[in-house]
Amino acid sequence: MLLRKNIIVGKTNLIILLFIILLYLFFFMKHLDANILEGKNTSIKVLDKISSKNILIKLTNGEEIIHKDLSIKSMKCKNSEFDDNPEVMAYIQVRDLTNKDKDDVFVFNGWMFSSSPSIAPFDHPVYDIWLINCN
Repeated sequence: MLLRKNIIVGKTNLIILLFIILLYLFFFMKHLDANILEGKNTSIKVLDKISSKNILIKLTNGEEIIHKDLSIKSMKCKNSEFDDNPEVMAYIQVRDLTNKDKDDVFVFNGWMFSSSPSIAPFDHPVYDIWLINCN
């Protein structure tokens, strides 16, 4: 009788242990997928409207780059979860360095989307910025 109770307790402990392992793997995989979708670098194209020349700039997230009269900083970059319609989005801050009176005011401060740049447009008389990819 005692042997039979030990077998039942052992099976119950095994089921609980397997449930805890599955629960841990579920949360770990979800966290792992989120890290894969976030990139460390953001690629943007800057168009000079006066000279009609564009340049590809690779930004490391968190670092600020000065390109001519613009100070550009990418805070976060993320790829979409869906494979059928890929979307790249990045949180970008842009300051105009020629405006000395409003040194801390951003020309653009928000999320930029690669497939729909008109959702949050970058509005500047000389430059235009497009989000290319996130890696």
